[in-house]
Amino acid sequence: MKWRKAEMEGYATWIGETELISIGIIPELGSKMISLRNRKTGREWLWRSEKPLGNGGYGSSFAAGDESGWDEMFPCIDACTYPQEPWQDRAIPDHGEVWSLGWEPYCTGATLHCRVEGVQFPYLLEKVYSSTVEGTIRIDYTVTNTSNAPFSFLWAAHPLLQIHAGMQLHVPKELKEIEIAYSEGERLGVSQDKRSWPFVQTAAGVVDLSTLEPAAGKFAEKYYFSDKLGDGFAGISDPVTGEALRFTFPAEQVPYLAVWANYGGYGGNYHVALEPATGRMDSLEQAIPRNEAAVVEGQGIYRWFLELNIT
Repeated sequence: MKWRKAEMEGYATWIGETELISIGIIPELGSKMISLRNRKTGREWLWRSEKPLGNGGYGSSFAAGDESGWDEMFPCIDACTYPQEPWQDRAIPDHGEVWSLGWEPYCTGATLHCRVEGVQFPYLLEKVYSSTVEGTIRIDYTVTNTSNAPFSFLWAAHPLLQIHAGMQLHVPKELKEIEIAYSEGERLGVSQDKRSWPFVQTAAGVVDLSTLEPAAGKFAEKYYFSDKLGDGFAGISDPVTGEALRFTFPAEQVPYLAVWANYGGYGGNYHVALEPATGRMDSLEQAIPRNEAAVVEGQGIYRWFLELNIT
């Protein structure tokens, strides 16, 4: 993989390229991936809003920033307070700490390293981008706990994807049930309601959640699959072009999967995110009592990876 520095809307951007894939990373904006492009077909997989790139800094609302591309949600997703000692009641901002912070980048040959330190909590989060197989990008993640106390966290990838109606979501076949985190107009129900996957009965009839809907419906939903994953993968395909994007990850360290499907119902935006996650649901105040948060022990390290394959 070859790396070069460029500039995008005034921000230093690292461009990584293989023969098939080009990615763009902006370390100053939370180490955001702003581009994931198939160089052979020209397809850009990541969604861009009409807003200029940027955010309001630490503690700002995610919706007040550009919202574009792929951000990292850590150590929580919803704004909440940390529920355990020795950091009890410390505030965690909307969508976590790290998406609004500048990360430190450095390149070593064919790999790009990005790292950031916590604000309210004593951790170091690192990512390493590489590619050893054509058509695949690998991101290796490491959380280092620099304190002596265990640290509970939620991490979720948040890749907002360009979509059109009729595209298909692909998840492990054993997943048959979802738990609602948010549903605009309560189309799928209220928070913590359980529903079948992929076919859900709504007031307007049965909906197939695995087939992407048009923006005209003004729907928006966030849900987690109820069961832990046995096989760590999720994907999206375009039956019109035959192109597909697949995420692969270790189910032992990343045991949950969420979907954010915004069909014009939130902010008027139209995109979908497949979100591998270390915990379930969006708040540590909810996940910790359910034993569904990841834990890195005092002075310990928690590692996982995410591979992106384009065909």
